Amino acid sequence: MMFFCFILLYETKSRALGQHIFTFFSCGYSETGGGQALTPLDTLFTIDIAEVQRFLALGARAAMRTAALQERRNRQILADIVRAYITTGEPVSSRAISKSFEETLSTATIRNVMADLEDSGFLYQPHTSAGRVPTAAAYRFFAQEIASQATISVNDREWIQREMGGARTAAEITERAGRVLAEVSNALGIVVSPPLGKTVLEHARMWLLPDGRVVVVLISPGGKTRDKILQPARVFTQAELDATADFLNRHYSGWTLQNIRTDLLQKLAAERERYEGIAQNALSLCDPGVLDDASESRVHVEGTAQIVGTTDFADQTQLRDLLAAIEEKHRLVTLLNACIEAPEPVHVLIGVKEISQAGDNLALISAPYMRNELVQGSLGVLGPTRMPYERAMTAVAYVAQLFSEALSRI
Repeated sequence: MMFFCFILLYETKSRALGQHIFTFFSCGYSETGGGQALTPLDTLFTIDIAEVQRFLALGARAAMRTAALQERRNRQILADIVRAYITTGEPVSSRAISKSFEETLSTATIRNVMADLEDSGFLYQPHTSAGRVPTAAAYRFFAQEIASQATISVNDREWIQREMGGARTAAEITERAGRVLAEVSNALGIVVSPPLGKTVLEHARMWLLPDGRVVVVLISPGGKTRDKILQPARVFTQAELDATADFLNRHYSGWTLQNIRTDLLQKLAAERERYEGIAQNALSLCDPGVLDDASESRVHVEGTAQIVGTTDFADQTQLRDLLAAIEEKHRLVTLLNACIEAPEPVHVLIGVKEISQAGDNLALISAPYMRNELVQGSLGVLGPTRMPYERAMTAVAYVAQLFSEALSRI
């Protein structure tokens, strides 16, 4: 008997769906005295040819986009179109570009370039008689290649310094930063406070309530307070609470809660008898996992009225959904915290579907802020994709710098 393995391609067609499905089998071929046999063994995989075509189309579109931007002239025309649309909100014509373009080009030449950019997915034409409008790909190009090279204007720098100057507490710095970002971008200014585990402890206080619950108040540098009422597993006396707070204040002032927890666990593991009482009490009352409240608002938002007044949303349903997301806030917290890990100093996200139904029409510009060179949280602007990227990106970077410097001083 002889046995061979090979691949057999078998095509089926679903008439109802118009699909071509290719199935790959492994087969065995044998020859015996009784004849020959070809036996399917296992189905290896199936391929829908339509999916392959879609994949190839995506690759072709990406190649077209790359080719369309090879010439400096094409990049400049696309940048001018994006700037013009951001300014006016109206489809941009070839005549409008020819008036502002640095080179002398005929409107016919510019029309040809615009047609190539449209074929490559950077522009679209809402009506046959209208000019062109940037797509999400055009905004990404503009943010990454043009706006990222911009420097903050002298006027913006001086104005932001005046607005941010004089803040004495973390709450005041946060409020001013949000207001500045909202005004400079004509969108939402957002500041996300650090997770509780990154909160720096300056002073702790604890009180026993008549029903056995405990009030824990944590004071951070700058006077910011976090408080919570706990129902501990056992009943404490006020003397025990005073001793626990005193222990934390003497040994861990200036530490983050997460680092306090790690150090206490290490002490308990190494010298349990010495630290079991007081360290165990501190862990049970100041563990970030116990104190943190998922529903607690840790995001400051300014500029809601400006979003309500914009005309960049397709309908009122999209606007209402965005306002609901702002009110809930947890989606904003999740999104901005994720952006902290981005490699760029200023991260730009075009199309923010995680926020709301209006996400395709939204852009997020964010940057982390620090305290003593440790990342604490993030801030940024959220608004329509038709946003002044050069001004907004430079402002976000500068506000993050001033915010970090102010936090490190208090």
